[in-house]
Amino acid sequence: MQAARQITTVDEVPEKSTFLFTVRDTETDEEREAILVRTDGEIVGWLNYCQHYTHIKLDKGSGAPMRDGEVICANHGAYFECDTGRCTFGPCEGAYLNGLDLSVEDGVVSLADGGYEFVAAGPIESDPADLSSKSNMEF
Repeated sequence: MQAARQITTVDEVPEKSTFLFTVRDTETDEEREAILVRTDGEIVGWLNYCQHYTHIKLDKGSGAPMRDGEVICANHGAYFECDTGRCTFGPCEGAYLNGLDLSVEDGVVSLADGGYEFVAAGPIESDPADLSSKSNMEF
């Protein structure tokens, strides 16, 4: 198993929240955030972007809120099934989170998705100039 593909250990993935990490798209070289979620004894991976407004992150750095096996977008209240990524409630109902293929071997969670490389645990390093306000209010 290549170290560049290893994300974390199963024990590090919270039971009632998410584990945030950064990946690099191997085709575009763009860094993106992703999350790991526990569901029915398995670990699943999703890109860390709500499907209502895709610049909105589900996990803002301290774990995404979860309820009854669903990840919640704190911005607009959308609920996503942890195991399928399907939005069951909210403005993007019926849409799906973008998934990542993973493997779990000897308690280590790794990327099995050839389209991405693991960069680091945690969020993308941000430029302070990018912290401008972006309103998502709909009238």
